[in-house]
Amino acid sequence: MILLGIESATETVGAAVDDGAGGRAAMTVAGRRRHAENLAPAIEAVLARAGVALREVEAIALDVGPGLFTGLRVGVATAKGLAQGLGIGVVGLTSLEVLAAAALDGSFDGAVVPVVDGRRGEVFAARYSKSVGPGGLVEEVAPARHRPEEVAAAIAGPGAPPALACGDGALRYRAVLEAAGLRVAGAGLGAPDPVVLVSLAAARLAAGEAALPAVAVEPVYLREADARINWVQRARVGADG
Repeated sequence: MILLGIESATETVGAAVDDGAGGRAAMTVAGRRRHAENLAPAIEAVLARAGVALREVEAIALDVGPGLFTGLRVGVATAKGLAQGLGIGVVGLTSLEVLAAAALDGSFDGAVVPVVDGRRGEVFAARYSKSVGPGGLVEEVAPARHRPEEVAAAIAGPGAPPALACGDGALRYRAVLEAAGLRVAGAGLGAPDPVVLVSLAAARLAAGEAALPAVAVEPVYLREADARINWVQRARVGADG
């Protein structure tokens, strides 16, 4: 099955193609919040590199978040538009799953705590360990929003063996996380990899998981949109004044 991966949950924008026969192509761009400008060219580039026409794509693998609101909106809208136009389904995976799978793809067998920067002094985090099931992941602690200083206690767990934190949130708050007893991975695990995204989606489809129709795909925000937060804050200031 030919899969197209769309990655736009963080500042890194990317796309990947898996043709189901060992052939892959991938591209990532440091988005700097230019998701709308960078995503379409990235998709065109990986399809060209893989020698795959858009009409040949049979399913879309999409990072549904959590992450940046703008990036998620662009990615979800793009995936929905392509899926509806091609009459195909979408496999949604979280940014935390993609980060954890990359960290666990190798000899590391401990717990992984992917941490995505949520801005406003908050992060999104979860905990995973290696599994023999589809995708090689088992979720031990569900994704949630935290203050950086709360992550070790809420996610790693008191008395638990040292876990490996990864993601842009882990890099941004490295000192806080390391002081709390977590190990922090380097920049190589700083952003969700579109190649890992399509690999996870392919494994789940092979295991019998069905792709969702485009209309059923929704982003995972874990927080109200910044516009809503700002509106509430302004309303409170006006009421106080």
